[in-house]
Amino acid sequence: MTIKTLNPRLASVGGIPIARLLPNRGHQPIGAWCFLDHAGPVEFDEDESGIQVGRHPHTNLQTFSWMLNGEVLHRDSLGNEQVIAKNQVNVMTAGTGPAQGISHTEQSIFPKTGGSPDAARGLSMVQLWIALPTDQQIERGFHHYPQLPTWREDSAEMILTTGRYTSVTGEYYEAPTIQYSKMIGIDVNFLADGEVTLNLEPNFEYGLLVIEGKVESEGSTCEKDQLFRFYDSDIAHSSGIKLAAKKGTRLMVIGGEPLNNKVLLWWNFVADNKQELEQSIIDWNNGHKRFGEVDSTMERLPAPELPKGFKG
Repeated sequence: MTIKTLNPRLASVGGIPIARLLPNRGHQPIGAWCFLDHAGPVEFDEDESGIQVGRHPHTNLQTFSWMLNGEVLHRDSLGNEQVIAKNQVNVMTAGTGPAQGISHTEQSIFPKTGGSPDAARGLSMVQLWIALPTDQQIERGFHHYPQLPTWREDSAEMILTTGRYTSVTGEYYEAPTIQYSKMIGIDVNFLADGEVTLNLEPNFEYGLLVIEGKVESEGSTCEKDQLFRFYDSDIAHSSGIKLAAKKGTRLMVIGGEPLNNKVLLWWNFVADNKQELEQSIIDWNNGHKRFGEVDSTMERLPAPELPKGFKG
């Protein structure tokens, strides 16, 4: 199988290191997964407030938050207020079409600021966006998943964060996570040096983010904060892929069927045409009711204009 290794675009948001793997110049989404950040790992001093992301909007997407360490408080314009902790998933759905949208805030919490007694003074999380199929009428929503299918396979602990999966030994697992297109997410945590084989769906595209350590597969090596990219033409002739890593290596595997619609991204918006992106910018900056209000005193982040030459 041919594997391409993608390097991240490194940034710092509020003092927190960010490795961005999607979007990645010249490369399309992986199935419906159109955005992929690894935030952290980072430790906060006693006088630091951690991640503080003010009020901002989304359209035509789901935010998918996979928490590896730390705790974050989510508030949104539907009135939801939810803490996400280690090994939990939050999914927020913005809805589809020019009349839909949602806004929210995210902020770190610690034992003295609303977190659990053992909340870490640090942060490590994988933040993903899922582009919604715009030929479906999808409503806004929010779901929290504190428990997900977990099992041991060879040298690794596996957590199915979304989708359905049948292991190489024939065991079937299904995550409760809400979906509007066929996709999968698997956290792979090596508890010992060794190998694990992942089954692949022939109609899916796949990517593999290295969160910690490094992994070897098919003669290629992927380092921390790099992304292995597998293409559907390769997967069609392969039912599985073998991964080798040392104890402590942790991976996030994502896959899915490509969407039928175009996926355009700008700032916090997704659309299938340039005109909807432009209208979302106008609506958010003018306080349109489609995005609602978040019960928060955090700052309201303005949407930047589309750059000249943006291709729709």
